[in-house]
Amino acid sequence: MELHQLAYFVAVAEEGNFTRAAERMHVAQPGVSAQIRRLERELGQELLDRSGRTVRLTDVGAAALPHARAALAAVQGVREAVDELAGLVRGQVALGAVTSAGPVGLPDLLAGFHERYPAVEITLAEANSDTMLTALREGRLDLAVVGLAAEPPPGITTQVLIDEPFLAVTAPSGPLAGRAEVALVDLAGPPLMALPKGTGLRTALDRAFAAEGLTPRIAFEAADPNVLVQLAVRGLGVAVVPESLARYHEGDVRVLDIVRPRLRGVLALAWRAEGPIGPAARALIAFARTHLPRPTPPGRP
Repeated sequence: MELHQLAYFVAVAEEGNFTRAAERMHVAQPGVSAQIRRLERELGQELLDRSGRTVRLTDVGAAALPHARAALAAVQGVREAVDELAGLVRGQVALGAVTSAGPVGLPDLLAGFHERYPAVEITLAEANSDTMLTALREGRLDLAVVGLAAEPPPGITTQVLIDEPFLAVTAPSGPLAGRAEVALVDLAGPPLMALPKGTGLRTALDRAFAAEGLTPRIAFEAADPNVLVQLAVRGLGVAVVPESLARYHEGDVRVLDIVRPRLRGVLALAWRAEGPIGPAARALIAFARTHLPRPTPPGRP
């Protein structure tokens, strides 16, 4: 049994097709077929059902697949351990971020990390916070910038990057424009613009309304809080956004403090507390913790 045979078997099982598996492995399709046949002869059992248009796992193949993946992962772990001991960091890291993570400065962070560790392949994807926290726990992400409305879920470690109030913004002639501050009950009437469910801001907003026994009228949802401000500028209602964004657009909108209760939002760096973490992921976590901003203490600019 050879490692490349296991790699071909895993590729065919995941692609459901010999041709696509061969393309993925950068080898000729007949070579993939021949090597898997050799593997099946050595095991004395068929691993793949080739009778249909799509290649399927046999019962034996389904039982063997997790072990084949584990064997390949173990070999990769040996390579990473040797590289790490030799002072070389290579491999892949997967980073996630909420759309509102602009103030964190991810482009500068990733450029600096790439300069220090050019052999590491980096991927970045945007999603809402709930989705990314699940991906972290399942090992599909190594690190994420998420919005939090409460303590992180079990198994996740965080470092707070930004902690700021949520404010309401509306057009100069829009709803509540004559006010300097509003209570949550005042926001239950006019059309509201908010981030989608699953985001930290939306979770905090929904919980606050529920605690007051109120039901907000969410008229518009957008993953980008800048879009919410633009909707408010056009007189379509009231947007609830982080303070930094509200102040940035203060020349175009009326900014209202939200009191009774005051709402705060947190952007945090999050990573898996336990489980296997490769050297590349450890390097990115350490680099991010050192180079990303920390919250400004109260009372200081």
